[in-house]
Amino acid sequence: MLFSKRKLLGLIAAVAMVPTVLAGTARAEDKPVLVFAAASLKEALTALATGFQKETGKVVQISFAASGALAKQVEAGAPADLFISADTKWMTYLSGKDLTVKDTEMPLLGNTLVLVAPKDAAVDPVTLGKGFDLGALLAGGKLAMGDPSSVPAGTYGKTALENLGIYDGVKDKVALTENVRAALALVARGEAPFGIVYGTDAAADPTVKVVATFPADSYPAIVYPIAVLKESANPDAKAFYAYLQTAPAAAVFTAQGFTVMKAPATN
Repeated sequence: MLFSKRKLLGLIAAVAMVPTVLAGTARAEDKPVLVFAAASLKEALTALATGFQKETGKVVQISFAASGALAKQVEAGAPADLFISADTKWMTYLSGKDLTVKDTEMPLLGNTLVLVAPKDAAVDPVTLGKGFDLGALLAGGKLAMGDPSSVPAGTYGKTALENLGIYDGVKDKVALTENVRAALALVARGEAPFGIVYGTDAAADPTVKVVATFPADSYPAIVYPIAVLKESANPDAKAFYAYLQTAPAAAVFTAQGFTVMKAPATN
């Protein structure tokens, strides 16, 4: 057989997930750096990919989706160079499969968890605490959030609701989505009166407003780890990896509302 099952699945995944695949016999150094990244990083990474190209002439392509879905694509052989997850779970998953370059695994960013509503909704800010009646606030509507089985924002959200003693009262009113941006879109369109997203998602969409910020002790610290993937043969991958740790990159991330986990490189 010319292809193993894993490689064949990888090729199928590449067609489904990758925005553009270069054909032919192009050298690795001529190919764009392909990044698989959590959906919540869309604005920041898009801006940084543009900045990197202006500085170096090297192209970066980014596939945004739920971290779990992307990790599974990497496992299936999709030809990504870098992986940036919205939690440590899926990075640990790939690391355990020996699919990352171990010494490149590092925490890159932090975030917060918020409850949002449509911008023009007639609802005042609330304080989320133990036993808060979120079901009453929903008033028969749905609570949009990422699917906890594959979407880190959904996992964080479910954990926060459980720790606050709220989950049982709303579990039958949850509208699960394939990634955090899909949950945000449901709220922005008015299809769900409330949603659980990252603080950075809310800041990126002027059609929603933050109704409450979840207590920091109600969910694990939100950490976005990054790593170069072991199957990457693109020499520019580590250059973009390094670029994401510079002061200009930190400024972009901070402007989007992320917390930079490591002091940026100064050279």
